[in-house]
Amino acid sequence: MITESIDGVRLTTKANVYFDGKCVSHSYQLADGTKQSVGVVLAATLTFGTAAAEIMECVAGACEYKLDGSDAWQKSGPGEKFSVPANSKFDIRVAEAYHYICHYA
Repeated sequence: MITESIDGVRLTTKANVYFDGKCVSHSYQLADGTKQSVGVVLAATLTFGTAAAEIMECVAGACEYKLDGSDAWQKSGPGEKFSVPANSKFDIRVAEAYHYICHYA
């Protein structure tokens, strides 16, 4: 199932802009205090670092990702998720816009 909307959130209006604008996201907090972000990665190959564990949920577009310590690229498309451990990094390869929700674990 693809998440199409998120109700009852407290949104940070200033965008988080990374990699010279190739990734733009907005942070928000759910009523229960859970923190997440929603954003888009434009065509690029990027490396992200994590502090907390993350679950990346694809809501549109697609990407390929490679977790730290792996040589294998894996695909993620609409309705699919992948998990990234805390204090780690992952590479992401995007041919067209990849729209996502980042769930912080």
